[in-house]
Amino acid sequence: MEASVAIQSLPQVPDDEELCRIVDEVIAYIAKSGYHYYVGPFETTIEGPYDALMDIVKECQHIAIRAGAPSVAAYVKISYKPEGEVLSIEKKIGKYHG
Repeated sequence: MEASVAIQSLPQVPDDEELCRIVDEVIAYIAKSGYHYYVGPFETTIEGPYDALMDIVKECQHIAIRAGAPSVAAYVKISYKPEGEVLSIEKKIGKYHG
């Protein structure tokens, strides 16, 4: 696994219920990608090939807009190691989630 990406999608909507509905759609899209992912309280982390993950990050914005958000902000963290493997989700937090 050459990359790990954490994305926080923030649809610009008037209330928390609508925000959660749209973020749930984004997370459902990530889940359907087939890559290993972890949903945290502020962001979702995905592991896989760098280019595929960049496509997913881009599509997350489109998903939020199609779900009804007039605009969306995203905060993205990327760990990339083209020759080798980045630290996995399991190695980073597995000991805390037994």
